[in-house]
Amino acid sequence: MSTPDTIAAVRPLTTGDVDALVEAARRAADGEGVRGSVTVLDAGGHLLGFRRDDDAVLISGETSTRKAYTALQLDAPTADLVDLVRPDGLFHTLPTALDRPLLFIAGGVPLHRDGRLIGAIGFGGGAPEQDHRIAVAAGQAAGLE
Repeated sequence: MSTPDTIAAVRPLTTGDVDALVEAARRAADGEGVRGSVTVLDAGGHLLGFRRDDDAVLISGETSTRKAYTALQLDAPTADLVDLVRPDGLFHTLPTALDRPLLFIAGGVPLHRDGRLIGAIGFGGGAPEQDHRIAVAAGQAAGLE
């Protein structure tokens, strides 16, 4: 029984969501002519999905994961955070202040369902603008905000 003060539970990322995100990222990357890696994390930062194309550079796996983690921790697309870590930026020391490495390069996007943060997706392998478009397209295709 729920009361007016009860907050409705939001369904976390499911395996179906993860499969849809990874496949949508692959399709979007194909459309951009990019070979790379996609990482999907849950709201706790745990790995739910990962895929690296055969022809992707090896570092794309690391960058996709760090971008997803950064987007999750700050609940913002990494494309929106780049200026904050410049020498005169508000977060200029943040990348070196934490144990987990953050990456302030476009390509990480938080994922929301019903307005609540449920995870993040990161893509690495293309130019930052391409990676951002791919991650956004994947979230939209999976029906996530």
